[in-house]
Amino acid sequence: MNRRLLLAIPFGVAAVGGVGFYSILRAMQSGQFDPRGVPSQLIDKPLPEFVLPGFGRAEVVARKAPVVINFFASWCVPCIEEAPVLAALQKSGVPIWGIAYKDKQAATDLFLKRRGNPYAQLARDEDGRVGIEWGVTGVPETYLIDAQGIVRWRFTGPLSNNAARGLSQMMGRT
Repeated sequence: MNRRLLLAIPFGVAAVGGVGFYSILRAMQSGQFDPRGVPSQLIDKPLPEFVLPGFGRAEVVARKAPVVINFFASWCVPCIEEAPVLAALQKSGVPIWGIAYKDKQAATDLFLKRRGNPYAQLARDEDGRVGIEWGVTGVPETYLIDAQGIVRWRFTGPLSNNAARGLSQMMGRT
């Protein structure tokens, strides 16, 4: 292969990367880019069928009231950051059900003992299969399920105080 062509390949890759980076920066400046905006196929659809040790779809739907479902793990550093926000949500009356994602029982128990347990109900997804059905891209990830069992909202990453306020408002709490 020609040496000039070999030299041009890295420059071409760098140019494409630069254009992509510039496009993202421009979109962020104009407010058209949301780095947390990972689309979910579950929004406005019924909760997927699932059964886990702790609870399953039937318990969520039978509740006949909105509930927040939070996927978390003891090994997840952002979950530590999110813990006080979840505790504040729980104190404001927001029902939160937790799913320990790809975590061992003892590790989950220790995490909740150290960070507090904001969960009204707790389930375990040790092998991650339910997370796959939900489209979980990583933990923490939070979903709002309405009284009819329809997924209405999804938040990827640790809940901020601002996101928690919005969630409380969607649930009719202040």
